[in-house]
Amino acid sequence: MPALSLPYGHKSIDFYIPEHNLLGIIEQQNTLPVSSPLEAIIDSLNSPIASPKLGELVSLKNPQKIVIVVNDITRPTPYNYMLLPLIETLARAGIADSQITLVVATGIHRPNTAAENEQAYTKSITERFKIINHNPDAGLQYVGQLRDGQRLLINAEVAQADLLITTGLINLHYFAGYSGGRKSILPGVAARELITYNHSRMNEPGCSSGSVDDNPVHHTMLEAARLVNVDFMLNVVVNDNKQIVEVVSGDIEQAWLEGVRRCQKLFTYPLGQKADVVIASAGGYPKDINVYQAQKAIEHAAQAVKPGGAIVLCASCSEGYGEDTFEQWMNRAASWPDIVARFHQKFELGGHKAFALARSLADKQLILISDLAEPVVKNLLMTPAQSAAEALNLIHNQYGPNWSGYIMPNASGVLPVKEVSYE
Repeated sequence: MPALSLPYGHKSIDFYIPEHNLLGIIEQQNTLPVSSPLEAIIDSLNSPIASPKLGELVSLKNPQKIVIVVNDITRPTPYNYMLLPLIETLARAGIADSQITLVVATGIHRPNTAAENEQAYTKSITERFKIINHNPDAGLQYVGQLRDGQRLLINAEVAQADLLITTGLINLHYFAGYSGGRKSILPGVAARELITYNHSRMNEPGCSSGSVDDNPVHHTMLEAARLVNVDFMLNVVVNDNKQIVEVVSGDIEQAWLEGVRRCQKLFTYPLGQKADVVIASAGGYPKDINVYQAQKAIEHAAQAVKPGGAIVLCASCSEGYGEDTFEQWMNRAASWPDIVARFHQKFELGGHKAFALARSLADKQLILISDLAEPVVKNLLMTPAQSAAEALNLIHNQYGPNWSGYIMPNASGVLPVKEVSYE
């Protein structure tokens, strides 16, 4: 039997699975990259969707201070292609480097280090421009009130920009529907209190991966981006190999929705039947940098597993839990129902990840291959395995020799669905 290699951190893990057990491989569809990423970025900037060109916006607004919002290190955004054409467009319109600030949309994540900034945005960018990590607890400015009464406080650098540009990556998101677009503002550069509020709504109807039209979290994020007056957006869609397959730029809503339509075709997988087992990878680094990030893969893998079935997840989790409140919730829980009850009693940001796990694993088990110590894995209410062979042995013992299974090489990036509509 041939080996099936799954990403794991900066390496991979090989699984040897008998053909009679394998129902199929759930992966992204028809994701051939653009022939020239740089040209695709430039072409998009020259033909923005529902927006004037960036140079025209500069002429109209005559800005003195330009802010470009960028993703943090947890998002594999191809800034080596994206930033230079954007900055060169501004330079041709008369903007000097000293007028441009990059704000890292950390949300409540830890700040990027200087080395990570260089890794993410390239050395030439970090040497030329001022780069600021967003802090959800300080340096904020009030910009207005949302329709539901929430006060919109965002990063002061962003609020004070004369020209505001957001950049990012459009992909599936476990309760906002899709990432990218409006997410650069909320949660990207918003106050902790507002991020907490919006995350607390993740259990409302419509708040699930791939859902947009009836998703209240999405609509609040879009309202926030409009209230902040985002002037221009540049987003990309990438495949499992982190290659650009689509570029969209222009209006924060219309351009983003065009990217979402492309994602729906690429990142949803029509499922004929559910399986006893799904063997999944979170997608390797940085998608499996910690448990907090790897949760997204669990959310998707669970959609392909029968009640009572199992997920085998390959996720390095080299940085452990990834968030203090999430860790505290797991430390205090003896079962998934404990977490669900706590979520409904009092919402805490970070605890929402524990709830997301509970939602996915209420009727399933998870076998985790990771760098975590066994007591930590057990504390996560998961079963530790040191190797692919050990995980498969656990599956064989529980489900017998004729178990049925799917492979998901990048479970963070593909959603199994019963029906698919691209319109």
